Amino acid sequence: MVKNKVISESAYISELAIHGIQEKKGNDIVRLDLRNIYSSVSDYFVICHADSSTQVKAIANSIEDEIYKALKQEPWRKEGLEYGEWILLDYVNVVIHVFKTDKREFYGVEELWGDAEIKNYKSA
Repeated sequence: MVKNKVISESAYISELAIHGIQEKKGNDIVRLDLRNIYSSVSDYFVICHADSSTQVKAIANSIEDEIYKALKQEPWRKEGLEYGEWILLDYVNVVIHVFKTDKREFYGVEELWGDAEIKNYKSA
């Protein structure tokens, strides 16, 4: 017998974000679970990249749409929308990074949280 799996709101937000990324064909989707890291700033980081600024912006919009449809939540903070090189959507316990490909490689956010549990997701 399988019991229903109850997940936290932050895990749910991260799953909604991943779905939004997949809808717009984001590349190399990763979720870092930071809950067991003492100095972490949130529960999860969700990271992906795209080849153009247009696609980066489309992914960020898709993420916002998915989370708003499900939870009626707007990001607490948004950064980078004007240039589309690196857009950050901060939902307090979930921080989503949508990079242009070269910026992701340059900043290496995943390496900053090497102790995190990492889960990779396929693009849709």
